[in-house]
Amino acid sequence: MSAPVSTVEDAVQAALATVDDPEIRRPITDLGMVRSARVGDDGVVRVELLLTVAGCPLKDKLRTDITAAVGAVPGVTGVEIEFGVMTPEQRQGLQAKLRGGSATEEPVIPFAQPGSRTRVYAVASGKGGVGKSSVTVNLAAALAARGLSVGVVDADIYGHSVPRMLGADGRPTRVEDLIMPPQAHGVKVISIGMFTSGNAAVVWRGPMLHRALQQFLADVYWGDLDVLLLDLPPGTGDVAISLAQLLPNAEILVVTTPQAAAAEVAERAGAIALQTHQRVVGVIENMSWLELPDGSRMEVFGAGGGATVADSLTRTIGAQVPLLGQIPLDTRVREAGDAGNPIVLAEPESPAAKALGQVADRLAVRRESLLGKPLGLKPAAR
Repeated sequence: MSAPVSTVEDAVQAALATVDDPEIRRPITDLGMVRSARVGDDGVVRVELLLTVAGCPLKDKLRTDITAAVGAVPGVTGVEIEFGVMTPEQRQGLQAKLRGGSATEEPVIPFAQPGSRTRVYAVASGKGGVGKSSVTVNLAAALAARGLSVGVVDADIYGHSVPRMLGADGRPTRVEDLIMPPQAHGVKVISIGMFTSGNAAVVWRGPMLHRALQQFLADVYWGDLDVLLLDLPPGTGDVAISLAQLLPNAEILVVTTPQAAAAEVAERAGAIALQTHQRVVGVIENMSWLELPDGSRMEVFGAGGGATVADSLTRTIGAQVPLLGQIPLDTRVREAGDAGNPIVLAEPESPAAKALGQVADRLAVRRESLLGKPLGLKPAAR
């Protein structure tokens, strides 16, 4: 059993330790944000809090959370909070703490390290218009709703759409060179659209695309993620190649529609795994059919494309590639995405949401590979 709290001051410190920074998701006491907390003779607690940056967008939430936590301490009659800003030296110290080392060390991609336990899924398609981003966003929201810590990288630099569909309309803040990703529905997300003005087009060549993806992976504070999803651009271009270099352990999810032409193109997107030595975890068939009011199904885009891709990739790669799910065509998927509230959350009982949830269940419970991970074995002494 823990020792009892003996004074109001101790209780106030314990209460402050229960308040997490909304962006970093760690206690404000652990991050060095609480400069002081004094209890006056009148029972009013006066807290001096250091923000990471001036004009912190979540300042009001911090005020609300601290007031609620400290105000609940017996003997406290009120809470007053004075906000300050960390010095450059303090921010460097915080950056070093978050990175687990020196602030001057070269950033590394945590998901590419041998001990990483984060499952990385790259959502790919052979062509545009198959609903790849909708699938990515809904899988992320569904996995987060199941209690997993989830992040999404919008790696479709030219056609970024994830922030809108996930309802992540915040701007990233910085702690020195470390970027704090906005969150929505329990999902951390980063996108080039968060750094551009309005709906400006991004006109970049290959090296800049590679650098952007590298920064999204290494310079963003993701914390301890269970799952990282990357929404790739269509095809097998620069970003797919960069991903294989930066995250060789990433597994590929191929999204297609039932249409034969789309399936043929999707096979190419999956077959790139032969050259990059990545695993194709499965195929998702989107827009599989339209459910009519009388209960019948209209196969608007044909039938069998998902199974065809899965079978073809199984033969090409020489390993089993399953068809993970078939998602019905439903206008509510589009409506929910436009509103920034994924259908798995907005209407969880709809057929499309249930199908997406079943795919999320399969991804959430997949057995983890031990490839490249230390087993902690030691030679026996003679």
